[in-house]
Parts: sequence; C-alpha cells; structure tokens
Amino acid sequence: MTARTTKARPDTSLLPVRVQPRAPRDEVVGWQGSALRVRVTAAPEAGDANRAVVRLLADVFGVPRSSVALVRGASSRDKLFRVGAESLEALRARLEGRGA
Repeated sequence: MTARTTKARPDTSLLPVRVQPRAPRDEVVGWQGSALRVRVTAAPEAGDANRAVVRLLADVFGVPRSSVALVRGASSRDKLFRVGAESLEALRARLEGRGA
C-alpha cells in the first residue's frame, strides 16, 4: 500500500466566521477583526445553525451550497469555512463590493 500525498490548501483559503445563532434574521453583519460576523435564526442544535450559515454564505457569495464546507468549529461560535477555491482576500473583496 502506498502513502497518499495531498496538497494542503493554505490557510489563506479559509474564511473565519463568528456566528450568532437564534437571531431575528439571517444576515451578514460585517467584519469583526479578521472574522466575518453573521447572524442566523436557527438554534445551535443538531447542526441547524451550521446548515443555516452554509446556506447564507452560499447565497452571499453566489456559489452552490456544496462548495461551502465547514472545516473547523462545528460546536463553536467561531468557525472556519472554505468557500469554493476562493482565497480569503478574494472573499473579503467580494463582500466589500456589496457593502457588507
């Protein structure tokens, strides 16, 4: 059996997100330091809030939900997402272009 080598993606492709569950509406609040702050109406139970964040990020960035992946922080308010093959810099520029 041969060992597989995979090319690790740089951390610059990960989007830090700070989530507020049980909010009045789903929305992107803006940048809080280096993290994108979002609010979702879903409760943090059974992965509902994580799925809501995936839907919100997919809608905001105009990508399919399947290209938004939770990398770390499933049970935390502070999470890391990968959004397609976009870099953090490109994601930030896209959001700033839409006024978030």
